Amino acid sequence: MALKTGRGAEAPPFLVMDVIAAANARAASLPPGAPGVIRMEVGQPGTGAPRGAAEAAIRALQAGEPMGYTEAFGLRSLRERIARHYADRYGLAVPAARIAVTVGASGAFPLAFLAAFDPGDAVAMAAPFYPPYANILTALGMRPVLLPCDASTRFQPTVAMLERLDPRPEGLIIASPCNPAGTMLPPEELSAIARWCEANGVRLISDEIYHGLTYGEVREATAAAFSRSAVVVNSFSKYFSMTGWRIGWLLLPEDLMRPVECLAQNMFISAPHVSQVAAEAAFDCIPELEENRARYRRNRDLLLRELPGAGLDRLSPADGAFYLWADIGHLTNDSPEFCARML
Repeated sequence: MALKTGRGAEAPPFLVMDVIAAANARAASLPPGAPGVIRMEVGQPGTGAPRGAAEAAIRALQAGEPMGYTEAFGLRSLRERIARHYADRYGLAVPAARIAVTVGASGAFPLAFLAAFDPGDAVAMAAPFYPPYANILTALGMRPVLLPCDASTRFQPTVAMLERLDPRPEGLIIASPCNPAGTMLPPEELSAIARWCEANGVRLISDEIYHGLTYGEVREATAAAFSRSAVVVNSFSKYFSMTGWRIGWLLLPEDLMRPVECLAQNMFISAPHVSQVAAEAAFDCIPELEENRARYRRNRDLLLRELPGAGLDRLSPADGAFYLWADIGHLTNDSPEFCARML
């Protein structure tokens, strides 16, 4: 007799992870001396953790510190430093008590979704989108609602789109800069969306993990500046170049602080202690991180200039992050097969 599998087993795969496995297998199969695989399949920096962050972790380990569990919301010193980051970068006073350190942004999303929504609730998002948004919601029994976006809206949702939703969703996910298009919401548009959500009882989830990786085309703003009910997700993976350290954070509204804390206690206990030590030190590495950002900008400018000559001439503006969204509809209608051929 076949045993039951749970509803969570219906979650679709995150295909980029399958591509990583395929690229690893391809690289392992190449003969010695053969050109390697050019790794462009996953959204992570080509640089490692900033030197000061790595050295802080080494010092802590060499000192023989036990590196045991922290509080579920993380080291208090790290939470205070993140709160100071909001004052320094956005001029926004944020109590450290509203900061929850998480196991990357990937660990933050299920905490936010479980605290804010119930099974069956609808959560809207622009399409194209970061696939785990919808995949995690599906695993939790929630309903992703896709808002088809294109170059005319710069691949971002608009208040007019939201007004047409009937019934209203329980939540809205936005990302600025977004994955995969790299476009941003100007502050006035972000503010309008935040006001619409508050007026209509829609919980706003703002993915801000690419903040810092912007190139001056659109001014950076946080949803927390416009809404006291918004949930802000951020991470040390992208700007701080610490993907494998698995460390991120949530900026929570007051009504979700205790619910998220209880969920975090039970699901994760705490983010890795040594990663928290390194993350706190990363805030003192801004010159190195800005050098990384300058390199990304040079790469971006080169690709925007040269890709049209290679037949990829339908590109998103790439205001931020390190992605270019290329329309290959004139070449194929099967993007997975196209990527497999490139590999």
